[in-house]
Amino acid sequence: MNLPHYNYFSRNTFRDYVFFSEGPKGRIKKVVSFVKIEESPDVYNLALGDEDPQTGIVDDSVITDNKDRDIVLATVANIIHDFCDHYGNQRIYFTGSTAARTRLYQISISSFLDELSAEFEIYGSLRTHLFDFQKNVN
Repeated sequence: MNLPHYNYFSRNTFRDYVFFSEGPKGRIKKVVSFVKIEESPDVYNLALGDEDPQTGIVDDSVITDNKDRDIVLATVANIIHDFCDHYGNQRIYFTGSTAARTRLYQISISSFLDELSAEFEIYGSLRTHLFDFQKNVN
């Protein structure tokens, strides 16, 4: 993707990535992790959260609101690309930790669907059914 994004680095054999969000709330350490949740075919869960500077614990429910949502999501898209460069084209599952966050992800994907679709096959799910991701469909 050719959108502004943060620089990031990998740790733990390209399954965990770190970058820093920059905005009015300061410099916040973000972590993206890929955890295999299913085999044959392989499916990885993508988790995005803020790392607590004191404990090192990653929290995926915190609301950072650092006014850089699009840059953060473009960074995640670049990280997915990097992960797939190392592990091949894998199935990656993600959802928001809340309904509102999931809706936010849907809106962001819809905004960049043409660019994302050029690089990724994107599906939505409803209950247990997968379908091609469509704008304006929950």
